[in-house]
Amino acid sequence: MPDWEALVEKHLADLSLDPAERAEVIAELAAHLEESCEELRRRGTTEEEAVRRTLSQVEDWQDLRRRIQTSRTKENIMTNRVRQFWFPSLLTLLLSMGLLMLIQFFGPNPWIAARRSGWSLIAPVAVVYLPWLFLLPLVGAMGAYLSNRAGGSQRIMFSSIVFPVLPYLVFFLLALPVTALFNESLGHNIMFLALFVGLLVWVVAPGAALLTGGVLARFFISRRLDARRIVSS
Repeated sequence: MPDWEALVEKHLADLSLDPAERAEVIAELAAHLEESCEELRRRGTTEEEAVRRTLSQVEDWQDLRRRIQTSRTKENIMTNRVRQFWFPSLLTLLLSMGLLMLIQFFGPNPWIAARRSGWSLIAPVAVVYLPWLFLLPLVGAMGAYLSNRAGGSQRIMFSSIVFPVLPYLVFFLLALPVTALFNESLGHNIMFLALFVGLLVWVVAPGAALLTGGVLARFFISRRLDARRIVSS
């Protein structure tokens, strides 16, 4: 019986993967071929014929190498995208929304700015949860750390940090203007003020708080890496 791993490694010598992944691919394919050959032998096929029929399963080794290379490259891209962007983004979104819900439930009460007519309040314009804004830099720092640890670029890292404010941005840029089109009183009375203040309170301020934490985390991570390089050199 041939050494299947050596045979597969010979045919896939040009496979451009990292050593661990390359060894895994070769071992899996060799095990598959060996099982196929042993199954043919159990059916009474001679060893020479079993080896020939097993090898005939691979019609073109170069084509197989290209398909494996393409498949693994796509898998690596998807895995990196999840680790570098989606996991930090969804975690920062979950934590920021969870903190907001806890503050809304347990307090303290938000600061409320409202339109006034003389001494009476007409309508609330802004509801600001100050403790939430003060905690968001910690959330942003955590998102930056996770994205950076996974090898994310600076653009990906900062995109994952501000991800929690995107639902609010979509709402104020799309939902509120659309609502105003079907409600003249809303459009004439508080539409523009509510849009401006809403963007400021629910998009600009939280986004700035998240970015502050992310920038600080990025700074300390860079300093730490620089210190390691100096020590190692």
